[in-house]
Amino acid sequence: MNLLARREHSFSELQRKLARRFDRGELDLALQKLADENLQSDERFAQSFTRERMLRGVGPLRIESELRQRGVRRSFIDQAIATVPGEEGLSWRGVAKEALERKFGDQRPADLKEKARRLRFLGYRGFGEETAGLIPDIL
Repeated sequence: MNLLARREHSFSELQRKLARRFDRGELDLALQKLADENLQSDERFAQSFTRERMLRGVGPLRIESELRQRGVRRSFIDQAIATVPGEEGLSWRGVAKEALERKFGDQRPADLKEKARRLRFLGYRGFGEETAGLIPDIL
């Protein structure tokens, strides 16, 4: 409960963090009880995590990868990536553009080398080629 009081955690994160201190059988029962009482929810965790990362300028591909590493089911990941930007009044294109402007300003790239640098930045942040192609005004 102390871990969940601070922030949302995925089921597998809690298992990993608590496995050092508790017996595996008892731990699984306790975590399942938390999930049954809706105190722990992978769906809610995916939504919260996606929102937090998106507001920091991270793209959907990287968020998806990070959620998979945390043991979240594919259906929850897909749902979070599809719905959270709309809830926040944003789009993935807008998030990518804002991240680019924060990093490089609103100046157009001077040459192809600078354009490639910006595309690598977007790729590292988790934005696919389709998102980068939609931002011609600062690429």
